Amino acid sequence: MAYQLFSRERLLAEALKVEKWDVIIIGGGATGLGIALDSTTRGFKTLLLEQIDFAKGTSSRSTKLVHGGIRYLAQGNIELVKEALHERGLLAKNAPHLVKKQMFVIPNYQWWEGMYYNVGLKTYDFLAGKLSMGKSEKISREEVISRFDTLVQEDLRGGVVYLDGQFDDSRLAVNIAQTCIENGAIALNHFKVTGMFKNEEGKLSGVEAEDGETGKKYEFNAKLVVNATGVFADYLRKLANPEARLMIRASQGVHLVFDKKFFPGKDALMIPRTDDGRVLFAVPWKNKVLVGTTDTLLEKPKIEPKALEKEIQFILETFNHYIQNKVTRADVQSIFAGLRPLAGSEDEDKETKEISRGHKIMLGENGLLSIIGGKWTTYRKMAEDTLDFAIAHEILEPEKCITEDFLIHGAKSLKSREDHLSIYGSDRALIENLIIEKPELGEKLLDRIPNIKAEVVWAVHYEMARTLEDVLARRLRVLFLDSEAAVEIAPNVAVMIANELGKDAAWAETQIAEFLEVAANYRIKSFKLNE
Repeated sequence: MAYQLFSRERLLAEALKVEKWDVIIIGGGATGLGIALDSTTRGFKTLLLEQIDFAKGTSSRSTKLVHGGIRYLAQGNIELVKEALHERGLLAKNAPHLVKKQMFVIPNYQWWEGMYYNVGLKTYDFLAGKLSMGKSEKISREEVISRFDTLVQEDLRGGVVYLDGQFDDSRLAVNIAQTCIENGAIALNHFKVTGMFKNEEGKLSGVEAEDGETGKKYEFNAKLVVNATGVFADYLRKLANPEARLMIRASQGVHLVFDKKFFPGKDALMIPRTDDGRVLFAVPWKNKVLVGTTDTLLEKPKIEPKALEKEIQFILETFNHYIQNKVTRADVQSIFAGLRPLAGSEDEDKETKEISRGHKIMLGENGLLSIIGGKWTTYRKMAEDTLDFAIAHEILEPEKCITEDFLIHGAKSLKSREDHLSIYGSDRALIENLIIEKPELGEKLLDRIPNIKAEVVWAVHYEMARTLEDVLARRLRVLFLDSEAAVEIAPNVAVMIANELGKDAAWAETQIAEFLEVAANYRIKSFKLNE
């Protein structure tokens, strides 16, 4: 694989050669990247612009599940669950290096729960059809304890087990961006859309965008402009039409990360209904345990959301209700908050946990096509629906979607996932080649984390990482797994990135300062009790 293929200089130079794009996508999260991949593989000239980094927002802050949504099944949304389960199966086939089967256990503490959840999960199995990951079943109290010896055993009656998918969200985003570029699209991160312009008929005909690294502005013309900016979709809708009605409700979901010792084993825990009606997951992820989530309605979305103290307390208290080894604030190794873009409801008082995660596609009178809502699992179908909608409205020429069986960059079936480099799939061998050429790249960044120096070099040259945060948060995931480790290695990694990009010491110092500001939102010591 040639480094030049993913070079920012090459990508921008190629973008400037195109007089008119078929499709310009604004937003480099799951939705935008999915649309870019679908668009370029249909043969459309495709440009994607992301103001910060691929998956900077919601798309890097999920519970890391590829799932149908048992909660939606309980709400009676059969079609949404069926669609998501189908897409779950496709994603497992198209990105096998990133998606794996994960066993979940629902412990039963009431006499009726075993039968109730077993019936529901049999329906879940049935809806998955031929793409099922495995059958659910009831298990005894002894079997639950053998899987979770740290689980509270008082009143425990048994459990139900089922299979769902697990993945690394921002790694998938990066691999989709690479796949887009390999198939002819141009995808630029750190490139913010600052304006839109219209033709004589009052229809959108292009965008103005600013290179976040140089400050230089460019204009790009297009047949279709797609707004795939998630919780910020209303901002672009207002930019295109100041009279546009607000459609987005942002719900914050928070996760806490703990050492695996508090919840050992390979299985995940699923509590389908906590005291306030939410769902709680405790999921093994990269030798840690990820616990969440919350549903907190926010007045205004933020690029860098911060967990609320009440959310931290809710997760700590609820998790401790189910485990014998109680966790404390001091045990939290990382905190991350993400915002879910929910399509607006007629009922303004409706609680966010009850609002469907289904997506909506809207075409404004000015020609801006916005897609709102959805989730990672259905990113491919959302993209297909979006472009089919544009074709149906005669904005684009008819071309068939081919992404159902389209492999994502790095796709490789794995016999073992024990080595952390397995997440790179087929790229692993190329990373190992870097170490052969420069043995010092095989050194760990820090003894207590598995990441090595070669990953930093790879992220810069082959994965379009441009900042210290890009590398530590979304390429190597250190900030999400161990925020203190991320802070500790930041100075050395900043110098490495500066050397690879040809930047000076002042650039590295600025990067460190900016990263520490962001990292504060992930560090428990930055949160003051009762603040």
